[in-house]
Amino acid sequence: MLLRCDPSEAYRRVDFDARVSGATSRQLVDLCLEQVAGSVGRAIHASGRGDNGAKSAALTRAIAALTALQMGVDADAPTGQALLQLYASARTTILDSVLAFNPAGLTQIRQDFIEIRMAMLGTTPVS
Repeated sequence: MLLRCDPSEAYRRVDFDARVSGATSRQLVDLCLEQVAGSVGRAIHASGRGDNGAKSAALTRAIAALTALQMGVDADAPTGQALLQLYASARTTILDSVLAFNPAGLTQIRQDFIEIRMAMLGTTPVS
């Protein structure tokens, strides 16, 4: 089955598996935030190329990363409810884009997740 895969997808999967193995909770959150932003960006790019298969795969990957983030939220934490609301809103926009692609909404989600990740890491986003 691996032989039928896109080589870049196979590399991405190996990289992902290696990063997950032995990661701390913070590193896993960082990885999921990165996956959401990256997958949404790939979906936007694939849509521009007219590659519906790659667009669908990227949106699916973004939903999987969002699901992992949602499952890890402590709803009783000070920011728990806000994070759950953000993740639910992002999920809705991504799922709606399966049928009616919304590049502006997806671009905003991508930017939001990049900013959250940069804040978590204590860095500033590159303009």
